Amino acid sequence: MHLVSYVGLAGIVVNIVIQPARADVVKVTAVEIQPTALGAEIVLKTTDDESPQVFTSSFGKTFVANVVNSQLQISDRNNLRQINPVKGIAVVTVSEAGANSLRIVVIGETELPKVRVRQSEKGLVLSASTSATTVTQPPSSVEPVTKPPASETQPQVTTPQSEVPPTEGEAQQPITTEEEEIVITGERETGYRVPNSTTATKTDTPIRDVPGNVQVIPRQVIEDQGAVRINDALRNVSGVNFSLDAGGRSPEFNVRGFEANQFKNGLREDRQFNTRTSPETANIEQIEVLKGPASVLFGQAQPGGIINFTTKRPLPEPFYQIEFTAGSYDFYRPTLDFSGPLNSDGTLAYRLNAAYEHAESFRDFVSTERYFIAPVVSWRINPNTSLTFEGEYLRDRRPIDRGLVAVGDEVADIPLSRFLGDPSYEQEMDEFRSYLYLDHRFSENLSLRTALRYTSSKEFYNSVEANELEADDRTLLLGRYYGGQYYETYTLQNDLVWKFNTGAIAHTLLFGVELARQTGRYFEDAIAAESPSLDIFDPDYESVFDFPYSLEPDPTYSGGKLSSDTIAVYLQDQIAFTDNLKLVLGGRFDSFDSEERYPNDPTLNVNTEASEFSPRVGIVYQPIQPISLYASYSRAFVPQTGRLTGGGAVEPEIGEQYEVGVKGEFLDGRLASTLAFYDITKSNVLTDDPSNPDPDFSIQVGEQQSKGFELDVSGEILPGWNVIASYAYTDAEISVDNTYTVGNRLNNVPFNTASLWTKYTIQSGSLAGLGFGAGIFYVDSRAGDLDNTFTVPDFTRVDAAIYYQRENFKAALNFKNLFDVEYFEGVQSRTQAIPGAPFTVQGTVSWQF
Repeated sequence: MHLVSYVGLAGIVVNIVIQPARADVVKVTAVEIQPTALGAEIVLKTTDDESPQVFTSSFGKTFVANVVNSQLQISDRNNLRQINPVKGIAVVTVSEAGANSLRIVVIGETELPKVRVRQSEKGLVLSASTSATTVTQPPSSVEPVTKPPASETQPQVTTPQSEVPPTEGEAQQPITTEEEEIVITGERETGYRVPNSTTATKTDTPIRDVPGNVQVIPRQVIEDQGAVRINDALRNVSGVNFSLDAGGRSPEFNVRGFEANQFKNGLREDRQFNTRTSPETANIEQIEVLKGPASVLFGQAQPGGIINFTTKRPLPEPFYQIEFTAGSYDFYRPTLDFSGPLNSDGTLAYRLNAAYEHAESFRDFVSTERYFIAPVVSWRINPNTSLTFEGEYLRDRRPIDRGLVAVGDEVADIPLSRFLGDPSYEQEMDEFRSYLYLDHRFSENLSLRTALRYTSSKEFYNSVEANELEADDRTLLLGRYYGGQYYETYTLQNDLVWKFNTGAIAHTLLFGVELARQTGRYFEDAIAAESPSLDIFDPDYESVFDFPYSLEPDPTYSGGKLSSDTIAVYLQDQIAFTDNLKLVLGGRFDSFDSEERYPNDPTLNVNTEASEFSPRVGIVYQPIQPISLYASYSRAFVPQTGRLTGGGAVEPEIGEQYEVGVKGEFLDGRLASTLAFYDITKSNVLTDDPSNPDPDFSIQVGEQQSKGFELDVSGEILPGWNVIASYAYTDAEISVDNTYTVGNRLNNVPFNTASLWTKYTIQSGSLAGLGFGAGIFYVDSRAGDLDNTFTVPDFTRVDAAIYYQRENFKAALNFKNLFDVEYFEGVQSRTQAIPGAPFTVQGTVSWQF
């Protein structure tokens, strides 16, 4: 038995007993909630040789025990919630918190209940009371730790690692049934380490058992760093770099040198079709980054990796939080997060996240305004079936801002604040998403999840922006654009998971089918017959503001329509030969077709058809329990459009990767690390045909390569001291091409990146609840375009923060770019170099009730 004690804010009692980590899922065969002489007793009955693992937290009058690596295997679930079981305790609830985790919630009437957690012959026992009497442990066994924000849907906790298992023939020591209790004050903060992930396998799998590099940014890191935008959070992951945001719209990132496709809850967030603006973080629970080709489960994707956002889910007990953030450049942002049951038995629950944001900018004349609301309603129809509806609406207004321009072999030496265009013209973007999830368990080992999604996105743009820099290297020609775009997506995804054994070998089989349709149209697009110019070194904005534009239809886009359809089938088997040897085999077949139609200019019409098989194989070996060695091979594909010399269909780009790595868990599992080495080749890249001078025709002989290594570390070093750090070396270049010089670096891919963020919270005494955070982020120099005609310099940015939490109140001050370093977030071309913000201060206050 592994005992951990935590000390934090005075006046709150939490008792914790943590059992050694197990690789197997513990089956809870019965649940009893019954009164005792001192209070209430909650018993989770398990088989004799199984003991679940427990993490606890508390806030206000609510005690929460998260029982991980466990499943509820009972048919009658009508008595899992009791109102006023004994005097002093208002509610006791036992519920499923995930595929392999349970949550026990005990709410006191007037005070936080005192809860003793122990393992006995009955199973896992929680004894709850409101008695003021406590039993203390000797000081030598007490260790302080952090406290949790209650906003976590499922508090992310560190999984302690058990001792090295006995060798064959040794007797396994029985779990002691002696009742032991540690009394502590304070709430336990969720850590920076997340032990499990669903992105890599679409099943809830320990990251240590995944043959690949998976990194998770939990909500706690997002809040601690004051990350309002996802690029602020993703800088914590090795090998992930911000590329561009299409003039303040949908951001793009590269992973391992190639574009990273984005997903939400495992469903594709295509930049063209359903993500017209920067994603909102208000309802994001965590961000998972899967490195390397992921087409085996996600279809069309670049070989660098994917970014998957998981959203918040309803909580079993009432929770209300309001928050207000204000900062430099007239930034202010109120948010709310409400959740709880909608009926007496808790089978119907909701969650509501909303945000409003107004901000000026360090960029001249630029301002933004955003509205966001995201309701979620979950209905547990019966013990084996649940239905969840999730909606999102986001409205965003801002001018198109593409940053600065290059002069010669560097970005122009002008103030980073200089706006190169007319900011009086704005774009308006509206996005709507609706999701319906049906989860059904046919039996203990067979389950189905069906996801149905509809999205629509509308953009109206009216912009004056950089077009081309003239030969004098100071006169910037501008362009006036006017028009709109509208897109819809329909997605149906079915995942069937079957767990079974063939002799001593355990299998987790995933079978999936996905259907997707995307449609879009451009409407009333127009361009100016004439546009003004701007001296980038001495701009005369009045001449730009007063320019008499004459708009004419743009034949390239006017009335354009496009559509695409995808049908995919995939199969994956996670095979456990032994507890320390695991194999993952998978394959997916995609059939894809798309078309673009331009009635005003049929010569632009394009049809694309493709079908592709994407395999993956990976193996994990654990020589000792804290260490995992892995190796894998995987492929990715991306359909292309174009015209080939000699005719014929354009084949998809193919990405292939070989990867090896080692994962480690240290400090009783509180700290985790991943070291990965990879080699990626992307082939079938379109390039010029040297024997055909017509630029409209190409040949598919281009090739790009990326190889390097990465190190990621996250978790808790000491009680109250959390850290997340990364380093990546990426060598990405053009290996075969007729358009660009072989050996050129891929644009916006630095050789070296590194990050370190750490936070410490004082655990006891009069300053308990006071915390400090600091971070340093380094990005090497990058090529600005594939021609490598210019570079953006390297930079080192330092951030810091101060926190204070007392009961339900929390305040934070975040200092970003502490030393006011001039730098560029990303770069895409000679007219799109995105400057980073100077020194800014951001203050946040929140209240939970």
